[in-house]
Amino acid sequence: MTARRALVAAALLRLVPGVPAFEREAILDHAVDSPGLRTASPEAAAWLSLVAVIRHLHTDYDRLVADGTGRDAARWFVADAIDAVLAGWGSRRRLPRK
Repeated sequence: MTARRALVAAALLRLVPGVPAFEREAILDHAVDSPGLRTASPEAAAWLSLVAVIRHLHTDYDRLVADGTGRDAARWFVADAIDAVLAGWGSRRRLPRK
C-alpha cells in the first residue's frame, strides 16, 4: 500500500467506520487514481471518492443522467439515497443541501 493510499484509507475509516471492504477498496482506488484528487487532502479525497462511488453504485444517478436529467438535478434527486448509505455505514456527515 502506498503512503497516499494509507492516509486516504485512514481518513475513510474515520468518515465511515462501517464501509464494507469491497466498497472501501473501490473508494480508495477512485481516490488514488483520480487525477483531480492527487493534490487534495486525504480527508477531501476520501470524502469526494466516497460520495462519487455511492452515487454511481447505489443510486439511480446514472439512469437519471442517461434519461436526460441534468447532472445537478440528478445529484439533487439522489441526495437522500446517498445520505441513507452514509448513515448505514456509520457516517455522521451528510451531503450539504443548497
